[in-house]
Amino acid sequence: MRSHSQRIPSADIGLRSEQIKELVCFARSLGSHSDPEQLLRALPFELSNLVVSHTAALIFSKESILSRYVVDGEGLAIGQESSMEPWQDELSQIISTQLPLVVSSLDEEPKLDEVVRFFRKRGDQSLCVLPLNTALRRLGVLCFARESRDAFPKSEIDLLSLIADYVALAIDDRLNFAHSEVVRDQLESERNKLQLILDLNNSVVSNLELREVLRSVSPGIRKTMRLDGVALILPDAANRQLQLYALDFPDGKGVLHQDMSKPLDGSLAGQVFRTGKPWVGDIEELNGSDFADWAISGDGVETICMLPLIRCNSNLGVLCLMRLEKNAFTSPDIEFLSQIAGQVAIAIDNAFAYRRITELSDQLKQENLYLEDEIRNELNFEEIIGNSTALRQVLRQVEAVAPTNSTVLIQGETGSGKELIARAVHNLSRRRKSPFVKLNCAAIPTGLLESELFGHEKGAFTGAIAQRIGRFELASQGTIFLDEISEIPLELQPKLLRVLQEREFERLGSSRTLRTDARLIAATNRDLGAMVEEQKFRSDLFYRLNVFPICVPPLRERKEDIPFLVRHFAQHFARNMTKNIDTISAETMNALARYPWPGNIRELQNVIERAVILSKGPVLKVSSDELRSKASDANGHTNGAATLEEIERRHILSVLEQTNWVFAGPNGAAAKLGMKRPTLQFRMQKLGISRPQKS
Repeated sequence: MRSHSQRIPSADIGLRSEQIKELVCFARSLGSHSDPEQLLRALPFELSNLVVSHTAALIFSKESILSRYVVDGEGLAIGQESSMEPWQDELSQIISTQLPLVVSSLDEEPKLDEVVRFFRKRGDQSLCVLPLNTALRRLGVLCFARESRDAFPKSEIDLLSLIADYVALAIDDRLNFAHSEVVRDQLESERNKLQLILDLNNSVVSNLELREVLRSVSPGIRKTMRLDGVALILPDAANRQLQLYALDFPDGKGVLHQDMSKPLDGSLAGQVFRTGKPWVGDIEELNGSDFADWAISGDGVETICMLPLIRCNSNLGVLCLMRLEKNAFTSPDIEFLSQIAGQVAIAIDNAFAYRRITELSDQLKQENLYLEDEIRNELNFEEIIGNSTALRQVLRQVEAVAPTNSTVLIQGETGSGKELIARAVHNLSRRRKSPFVKLNCAAIPTGLLESELFGHEKGAFTGAIAQRIGRFELASQGTIFLDEISEIPLELQPKLLRVLQEREFERLGSSRTLRTDARLIAATNRDLGAMVEEQKFRSDLFYRLNVFPICVPPLRERKEDIPFLVRHFAQHFARNMTKNIDTISAETMNALARYPWPGNIRELQNVIERAVILSKGPVLKVSSDELRSKASDANGHTNGAATLEEIERRHILSVLEQTNWVFAGPNGAAAKLGMKRPTLQFRMQKLGISRPQKS
């Protein structure tokens, strides 16, 4: 039976002069529409003037949402339907193939139900669907329908494909222009506001000593805002007096000195500090009091601006700005200087915090071990280090399931501590006085795994020179922990399921049925649900294991636990190596916290052990170059190995670029890849590889 729809590859075409003129007029008409939405609405009408059709439709795709713009043969808009979801799957394949689709008879088309239904209601019989794609975007499709069958000859398809390519470029150009205009306006409005604050911030963050803060930022403020003086006024510890803490007044001639103090009450600075409201005015308004007592007037100051330094709803002090002219502060000046005051408040807050941290550092060193013990006692998990929200949630699950006899499935990445969680479940259960038997299923050869689990009799197989008791028998009344349970072969899984359901098994080489009361805790770093779908793991065993799943978070999702783990491992290895390491620099700790730890806690443990070995004094030394190298490698592999398809795609792209996208011939990409040209083209289509458009 003849197919009524076919994919039409594009080809080079020759245009008649009349067609060229029509295309030029079409291009000029589109040039009058600069807004993307305006262009989308105008396109069907413009196309109806260029292409003879009974129905013309533009389907635009944005973030997987389809919009439809339709006109009839006269260019009149046709009413829109609210939902385009049924069209999504039918058109996505056309968009991805980048080839036109021609349906010679809608009455006999077995696919595209929703699309065919729409155009048949319009009385159409043949349909041409053309993808609107550019090198970087999949924009949608262009549809032309006619009332007669076989209405789209091959020669016309080439012309329509050319039109579709131009339409796609026009839409893409408007989208890019609209986006760039929005970004440009945003940048322009923010640049003037933020540039000075950013410059100020660079100075602020590099100083933690309070007096150095003002010395760092004051020259920039004076230069940018043409100020003559800057003063920082802070309260004392009891908030009873204000102190002129720092002063930058290079051209002053009076007797204003740092560390001068005045009572908080009854002063203008005290009023600004108490109320949190700025004050701006001439020195004459003070009637010779307040700042006259501070001798500012002796330096020729005419106008002052006092701004509260507010941080987290707390007033830290007052920033005083001075000029030698009257009425020297405008409203824009005050608005911008208020932003500067906010930055200075952050700097002061940081300086106070740094001072406090410095005072407490020795005390924290002494209390460190005590605090860790307190955390462990609070959580009731001696072997597990950490206090993050993610870890606490896991431990609450452990506390909930431990008193029961239910099977537990622990999931998590390699090195994330799944065995410790299993031990915690056992230690909090009624079985804690019975054995905790563990077995790594991936470490045992397949032929010996059954014997390890269930035991064997003497002579059961070659090499079985004595009777052996299996792990399930050893763990009776206790807990058996099967790590990497995903590695158990399919032929052995029914026997494991039987043990879980019936609590009975036979040793290899024996017909006598044994019973066990072992509680099973399983662990895996793989997705068992996906393995079930791939028929690599039995679904009934998965459901029996997945009674109470616990997902152990990777270390990158519980970064607040890294300081605890670093200190624990540092002290552990230092004690074993008879070293004294009691200090870890903030820079080292920050570097350790930033690293993504693809190997999780096991990798962190190894890094700290190496650092303890290399550290010669009481300070833990971690190579910054090593961490940067590790971080670079981790970022390059996106928290794990690339998939086979990703590796294959990269390799094919690399060879294509080396051969300048030449497929055939002895030096072509197909020969270098060791495959035939059709095979290469098929793999490129499957992997979504297409030749970039020439600019």
